[in-house]
Amino acid sequence: MIKAQGSARAMKEFWSGRIRSLTPYTPGEQPKERKFIKLNTNENPYPPSPKVVEAVQKGVDERLKLYPDPDASKLVSALAQSYGVKESQVFVGNGSDEVLAFAFQAFFEEGGTVLFPDITYSFYPVYCNMFGIHYRTVPLQDDFTIPVEKMLGDNDGVVITNPNAPTGIELDQASLRRILEGNPDVVVIVDEAYIDFGGTSALPLLDEYPNLLVVQTMSKSRALAGMRVGFAFGSENLIQGLNCVKNSINSYTIDQLAILAGVAAVEDGDYFAQRCAQVAATREETSQTLRELGFTVLPSKSNFIFITHPELPARKLFADLREAGILVRYFDLPRIDNFLRVTIGSEEEMEKFCATMKRFVENVL
Repeated sequence: MIKAQGSARAMKEFWSGRIRSLTPYTPGEQPKERKFIKLNTNENPYPPSPKVVEAVQKGVDERLKLYPDPDASKLVSALAQSYGVKESQVFVGNGSDEVLAFAFQAFFEEGGTVLFPDITYSFYPVYCNMFGIHYRTVPLQDDFTIPVEKMLGDNDGVVITNPNAPTGIELDQASLRRILEGNPDVVVIVDEAYIDFGGTSALPLLDEYPNLLVVQTMSKSRALAGMRVGFAFGSENLIQGLNCVKNSINSYTIDQLAILAGVAAVEDGDYFAQRCAQVAATREETSQTLRELGFTVLPSKSNFIFITHPELPARKLFADLREAGILVRYFDLPRIDNFLRVTIGSEEEMEKFCATMKRFVENVL
């Protein structure tokens, strides 16, 4: 035991004190050998727009020897036009995780206290520990909704995932307004990674609340997880703050091909809308089937569902599904350790998933 502890210390010998004590975020499994039905990382089951593929293929030429546009101007312009905002209200980065990390650095003071729900995206406490920011978690209510009144005042910043992850539950716009109005002197970040599958964006509130930052991603709804394209909308002041952080770390956060892919994805609005609707429809069908099998399925507005069954322990179910060739996500955390988060796959994948779950239920009951 003493030898193991000494070995661990030696491995971190040259690390800074803060990094030594840091517990990093753990992403969902990305299998490298066995072929699984992959329902564990909230990726889109469908390919990106054919126009994206065409744009990327055409972009593989001698231009790759040059640095990309540090401002990603074409992408910023495409987003501004598509979402009806000014270019000065748009920031782009290497996936929404990077955008969020920049936002934590730009708007939350070291030693300050940030509020977010106790059950939410598990990267938030990692960012806080990384940047020396204190945080206070607000317990979700018994139905896993956010207690809005407890998110008001006595803080140095607020972060909300909407729809929430891993629950999939949406916070309505009236509640978002209440949180913004109750925290007028700090930045309120609304992480909308899953908003395109049926939720209502906070974007229309942008001009009313200069402290609002809306963060989105192309990983889920636009099927560009492998390209790493995230973006944010906010007041010109907030966007300048994000650019200040970015240009103090890495001016070239988005590569040439990702810019081309992002522009093409934004411009193909019909394909985007069709695929989002398809995923949402499959989500509702899957939810109904699972409820008929005795599962509790939380009301989701995302591309995943959060489920539990009174007779099937989630930890065992997670292992049994993996053995059957299906990956889902299990969180060994208080209050949700008997739930599974299941990404919505293709119609065929979800039919196989539901058939497997039916077999497990029949074997127990």
